[in-house]
Amino acid sequence: MTATCRICEKRRAKRACPAVHGDICPQCCGEQREVTLHCPLECAFLVEARKHERPPDLTNAEIPHKDVPLTEQFLRDHQELVVFTSFTLLQASLEADGAVDSDVREALEAMIRTLRTLDSGLIYETKPTNTFAAQIQGRVQSAFDELRGRMAEQSGMRAIRDAEFLGVLVFLTRVAVQNDNRRPKGRAFVDFLRSQFPPPTSNQAQDSSSLVSE
Repeated sequence: MTATCRICEKRRAKRACPAVHGDICPQCCGEQREVTLHCPLECAFLVEARKHERPPDLTNAEIPHKDVPLTEQFLRDHQELVVFTSFTLLQASLEADGAVDSDVREALEAMIRTLRTLDSGLIYETKPTNTFAAQIQGRVQSAFDELRGRMAEQSGMRAIRDAEFLGVLVFLTRVAVQNDNRRPKGRAFVDFLRSQFPPPTSNQAQDSSSLVSE
């Protein structure tokens, strides 16, 4: 007897789905992928679907934090900080088991709001009530604070200004929005970061060493 789909229990099951630990039909796979299903990033059907996802067409009004100027020169001048923060954000997102892109964006927004509050002369740290976002925020903020501390200990090293970290966070927020596939459990942005920062080899660790060494 042909097995029926584990989700709809009507159509013929043709795909092994690691999210439900069973077989499902192609229609449910397409409709429920990253909607009700928390799909592993390595799922072959998700990997194939990523190739056909189109980034959203953003209007000027939808660009986050338009008042923060970001130029190609800024990104070139702060390339190592962009790499460090991006890789740390990726690791934090993967460590927060169950986190999706919206959690990552919420963590970024919390750090941005904190820095913007500091810039106004107030000291107030924004903490997400979302457990995943709070975990990601804490991991990234701790890594940045450690990096800045290590740089402060190095003779002649220029300290990273809050405005520079803010610019990097805003840049990543814009990249996250541009990679939003609009699915509730979507992780297209996390997947994008994985494509840019694959797991390092033992002699090619992605850490802050290049930022604190001459």
